[in-house]
This record gives sequence, C-alpha cells and structure tokens, in this order.
Amino acid sequence: MNKQYDALALFSGGLDSILACKVIQDQGLKVLGLHFVTPFFGNPEKIEHWQEVYGVEIMPVDISEKYIQMMMDVPEHGMGKLVNPCVDCKIMMISHAKTLMEEYGAKFIISGEVTGQRPMSQRPPTLNAIRNSSETGDILLRPLCAQSQPETAVEKSGLVDREKLPNIFGRGRKVQLQMAKDYGFSEIPTPAGGCKLTEQENAARYFPLLQRLTEADVNSFQLATTGRQFWAGNKMLVVGRNRNDNERIEDLYEGEDYLFEVRGFPGPLSIGRAFCDEDWTQQNVLDAAAMTASFSPKAVKSGEEIHVAVIGPEGEMIVKVMPERETSFVRPTLDGLKEWKKERGEAKDS
Repeated sequence: MNKQYDALALFSGGLDSILACKVIQDQGLKVLGLHFVTPFFGNPEKIEHWQEVYGVEIMPVDISEKYIQMMMDVPEHGMGKLVNPCVDCKIMMISHAKTLMEEYGAKFIISGEVTGQRPMSQRPPTLNAIRNSSETGDILLRPLCAQSQPETAVEKSGLVDREKLPNIFGRGRKVQLQMAKDYGFSEIPTPAGGCKLTEQENAARYFPLLQRLTEADVNSFQLATTGRQFWAGNKMLVVGRNRNDNERIEDLYEGEDYLFEVRGFPGPLSIGRAFCDEDWTQQNVLDAAAMTASFSPKAVKSGEEIHVAVIGPEGEMIVKVMPERETSFVRPTLDGLKEWKKERGEAKDS
C-alpha cells in the first residue's frame, strides 16, 4: 500500500462513499479509504473485494472502544429515535481521520455526504455542525455536494477543480445511479444504512447494555450482535443460531461467564453473562440450560430430559432439564428508552 495520499476518505462501502472517492481520483489524486469498524457497523472482510471492484485502496480502522464510550456518555448532539448517535458518529470518524492525515501525507478529508439525503445527519445545519465540531473547516470536502458547501483550501489552491465536482441534493439517487453506470461498476450497493443502531431489533440488543454498563466493554457489545439474545434481570443469555455463532461465542467467552452445551444431540452453544455484580442462582443456570436445549430440535423431539454441560467459574457440571422457552429469560425490548434518554439529558430525540 502506498503510504502517501492526497486525501483520506470515509469509506462505508455505500454508493455515495464510493462515488466520492472516484470523482476525486478522476482529478488524478490519490485516495485512501478509511473503513471504520465497531460492533454496530463495518465489514472489514469485504475490503479486498471492494478494492478489486471499485479500484480504491482501503484500510480498516477499529474505533470500537472510543465509539462505545461516546454512546455511554451523553452524545453532544443526542441520539435518533433509537440508540443511534448519527451526528456524533460522523464527527468522531472525521476527527479520527484528521489525526491520520500527517501519517499519510494527506491534504484533505473527503466524505460522501449529500445535502438533504438523511433527515438527521445531512441537513445543512447539521453538516455545518459536523464540520465545526470536528474542526475540519478548511480540509473537509464533500465532493458530491461540494458546490453547495463552503470552498475548501484544496479547491482554492486548484488541487481540486470545484467545477468538475457534481452538485447533488436531496434523497433521490438517480444521479448517483447514472454515475455508477458511467463508471461501469459491476456491482451497485443497495441503499441501506448499514448501521445496526438504526434498526429496532438490533437497538433492543444494545439498550440493556447501555443501561447497565459503567465503562466501555467492547466484548459485551460484540456478544450482543451474536445469536439470539435473552435477559433475566441483569443476566444476558446469548444462544447460537449456527456454527459461526457457536464459534463466535467461544471466542468471546470470559472467565466469569457460563457456557451451556447440549449433550447427546446437535444443538447450539450458549453463553451467559451477568452485569451489575449480580450472581447466578441455581434456578438461573437451570433456566439458561432449558432455554439452550429448546433450540435443539432433536432434543425437543425426544420428549425427555436433556443433559446440558455447564462450564462456569466453578468448573464443569452436567444438569438435566426439559427443553423450555418459558423461563425467566425473555427477549430484550426498548421499553423505557425515552425515559432513559430523558434522564440522561439527551440534547435531541428526532
């Protein structure tokens, strides 16, 4: 990878971020895409494919711990309808990109934002707030809507020809789709947010952790993205859905956790984790074992008590349970979200 670039780009893998890179490359400039990764967004496994398909050099940038801490603090610009701090998210990525500029010799930062495209994070006042809060007033170029934005230093100097940049506005995608066709892209990304924090089901997975944690715990948020999730008080149970989930659960296991594995039948691996210094009771263990066994179809079909191995801080033991989903463990919800935000003094909830 060439270590010197003219621009660093926020590269999500969405069409706008790809096009923002391409229009700058068209002017003979070198661009390095920064693909930010957290438990909530990011697909670093796709980078090699993207580089091949779109001709942009890309590297992953993991900001998980810093991002989670921002969520646990009160984001300056508040959260959206769920637990999505969209404005502070963009500020954090741009600010982080700024810290990498000297290392890569970059003269400016580019972002694929389009004025008016997203109701929370891409309104003109919000775009200005992002620029100001990230302190990138003269180095942040939004190529797809540059002509409606303040002129940057690289445009004034002539390094970037402002007149050759598109002037896109609003939620429509006709212009972007035509540009993708003109570039001859073999793949065109679908218009999706790509952030789990904006999806109701996934937001419900993270909300219980935000309520309980007092410091950034990347492992627990990674666990919350895995498998099926249930809660009993301050205890989280995650049940694998497939082999990949089971392997991920093993990777995320920590010393105070409990692992549950059905014996004698094919089935999922589950992990139980307690928060707020809450202890596991014998009934909690039996409920978690019964819930785990309930996701083994052959175990359920047997109609018999099932042996479940329980590996915990005290060692390994075997319990016998009937497969059962009506236990103390229930699906997480977003009940109380508005009240929680109000208690935190959220700046806005729009």
